[in-house]
Amino acid sequence: MDHTPAGPSPTDAGPVRIGLVADPAAPTVVAHHIARSDPADAESDRWDVEVLSEPFTFGFEDLDRAVDHLAQRADERRWDVVIGLTELPLRDDSGRYLLLEADERRRVAVLSLPALGGLSVHARADRAVGRVVDGLADAGRTDEQRVRLSRLWGRWRLLLGMIVANRPWLLVPGLKSALVAALTTGAVATVNSTVWVLADSLSVWRLSTATVASTALVVVWLIVDGQLWERPRDGSREARERARLYNASTLGTLVVGVLLCYATLYLVNLAWAAFVLDPSVLSATSNASGSHGDLFVLAWFVASVATVGGGLGTGLESDEAIRAAAYSRREEDRRERLAKDQGVDA
Repeated sequence: MDHTPAGPSPTDAGPVRIGLVADPAAPTVVAHHIARSDPADAESDRWDVEVLSEPFTFGFEDLDRAVDHLAQRADERRWDVVIGLTELPLRDDSGRYLLLEADERRRVAVLSLPALGGLSVHARADRAVGRVVDGLADAGRTDEQRVRLSRLWGRWRLLLGMIVANRPWLLVPGLKSALVAALTTGAVATVNSTVWVLADSLSVWRLSTATVASTALVVVWLIVDGQLWERPRDGSREARERARLYNASTLGTLVVGVLLCYATLYLVNLAWAAFVLDPSVLSATSNASGSHGDLFVLAWFVASVATVGGGLGTGLESDEAIRAAAYSRREEDRRERLAKDQGVDA
């Protein structure tokens, strides 16, 4: 069915009515930022921008349904141009990842925010929307437009954008109970003379290996405990590619989040060690040099011990905070909400 937006053409007198339909959470924040600033790089200063926050995508390969949904919203709200902002990656029929899918005849576009990369997303989205508005407001075009990411760097740029969109720093509150247990373990280990001897006996590469191993153990535990590993829904190439991309973004998000927790443990343990220990006490018990550098080494080793001993032995403070790191979980929520609104099978 043809869903050409109702109302006067954008070439007519009067402001251009722009609808920004945004997925809930981060895309909605970006949409409101754009609405407050008006799309940058636009040819006209007469824009009437309205933001609608709702899920509109069923999946990253189902662009036609998303475009139809946006066109329907344009009919209902009498928008001249409608742009959907999503945190999902987008792909065309050939398997190439997209920044943008546009139907210029119906003046509808879908913009993938992760494809903008992980840095300066608000500013980049503002400029991208401005260029899209200029293109879609040019009545008379009848073709479709797809802006593809490069094959070489596009996938890495998309993955970085997905990891940032997951906001890995929010994992720290989600791991609060594990972090408290790890801090308690670290506080006890810091004043243990056996730990002093072990820390002094380890070389830099062994300490580094302990850091990598402890971080990996916690990440694997989070994935298993939270059931975050995505399996292909079927044997199709699209399903396998989706699972690989989602798993890569989940893994990257968890690694960053756990490393932030590890850094927090290290700093707290270092402060505690500096407060309760004198370097001369360490040197009297072990072969340490008796300098303050020994405290840095001790805090490093204790952070690894506490990460394993405290983190793996506790439950999650908030399953939702951890599950939000998985794109597959958020897409399931998006599908369910959109299917319920439309009365269709997700």
